[in-house]
Amino acid sequence: MKEIHAILTQTLGEHAPLYTTIKNWVAQFKRGDFSTSDLPHSMEIIDQIHELILEDRRILAKSIAEQLGISYEQVGSIIYEDLDMWKLSAKWVPKCLNVDQKRQRCQLSEQIWNFFSMIQMISCCDW
Repeated sequence: MKEIHAILTQTLGEHAPLYTTIKNWVAQFKRGDFSTSDLPHSMEIIDQIHELILEDRRILAKSIAEQLGISYEQVGSIIYEDLDMWKLSAKWVPKCLNVDQKRQRCQLSEQIWNFFSMIQMISCCDW
């Protein structure tokens, strides 16, 4: 396996798969599974990973993989590609907000501001 990893690293450079990925491929081939295409991630797995992240934004991808019984690479792929999230200061956060999400946050912030301004006016008038 180390030889395979060395050859792929020499050929592909920084785009070479991780050693653990190659190890999983070899085990898969030894079991007789020679499929080369990636299976699409099921929505159930994606939802489970998303729920785990929402419960604990500091959860490790390795922990998610162990809990769900899937590979670390698959968890990483789902988090980065399907959920469009990344680690920031040890927390999983969305990569960026789309236009609708930004607009919704602005509207909510404005509503909260108006609500607290109204409460402040009412409390000032009670004296």
